[in-house]
Amino acid sequence: MKVEEIVPIRFSERQMLVLDQTRLPGEEKYIEMFGKEDVFVAIKKMKVRGAPAIGIAAACGLYISMLDYEGRDLADFRHEVHETALYLAKARPTAVNLSWALNRMEEKLASYEGSVSGAKRLLYEEATAIRKEDEASCRRMGEYGLSLLKPGMGILTHCNAGTLATAKYGTSLSPIYLGQEKDYGFRVFADETRPALQGARLTAWELMKAGVDVTLICDNMASQVMKNGWIDAVVVGCDRMAANGDGANKIGTSGVAILAREYGIPFYMFVPTSTIDLECEKGEDIEIELRDGKEIYQMWYKEPMAPEGIKTYNPSFDVTPAEYITAVITEKGIAYPPYTDSLKEIMER
Repeated sequence: MKVEEIVPIRFSERQMLVLDQTRLPGEEKYIEMFGKEDVFVAIKKMKVRGAPAIGIAAACGLYISMLDYEGRDLADFRHEVHETALYLAKARPTAVNLSWALNRMEEKLASYEGSVSGAKRLLYEEATAIRKEDEASCRRMGEYGLSLLKPGMGILTHCNAGTLATAKYGTSLSPIYLGQEKDYGFRVFADETRPALQGARLTAWELMKAGVDVTLICDNMASQVMKNGWIDAVVVGCDRMAANGDGANKIGTSGVAILAREYGIPFYMFVPTSTIDLECEKGEDIEIELRDGKEIYQMWYKEPMAPEGIKTYNPSFDVTPAEYITAVITEKGIAYPPYTDSLKEIMER
């Protein structure tokens, strides 16, 4: 299977289907989105996940949610769009692409003065544009990322920032797919990424589908494979990057970055410009989503793997300080420290 055949969101004028990633790798099942509640649950329950894909799902979902609106007053329609956007924005607060996509959809209607049916058409076209732009963005990130890598490298990745998390190619996995096309022979090591196991269930699944040499490891094995000399670079995605270069990504990412620094291994964070939040000064200002502790000890087991009533702490993300990030790869180019300057310059291009 080629990367083109892995499609997390199928979208048309009358239908939106989401590949239920909670069922992977055992079952490839698409679920239809009929309204805002379906879209909210799909994002909240991580049936669709990954910052870019969340943004795409929000945009497509906002359109689908308004498809059967029967009123004819444009002001009332705009109000309903706004209320629906506010509702969807609460599904997962850390990923800035969610609010970015919804704001962009609303802005498309801001100066429109036509009919409600025309407004619906604008929403459809904007959702389609967001999706197409993400695919092109991922391709460009892959090309920039590939310029930092060499054939035969061993590459460690954490969580899933592949085509399942985007429109196509992925962010941090994009150079791996492009390298596969050029016979670079990368050897990828995928952290399982506890507690939701996106590395084991998703990254390993899609890389194997594409014929990439991938080895699955537990999160606490990263230090050992680095010590063995098997890792030449670390590539990860990002759900929100602050203006100073601090990057929020799946829980455990900051630990990998610290290990990479210890072993002298470059740590590359792949960040679409839609994920860069210049209004957020530093990582401490990023809201971190806390999830149900049952994900830690019950979700993947026939029987609970911890005593009943145990206290849990289950943050979905952590923030990697800018000082541990070797370079930030965007669709507009590569940013290097100091990020306060380089990210601003990237965003102004």
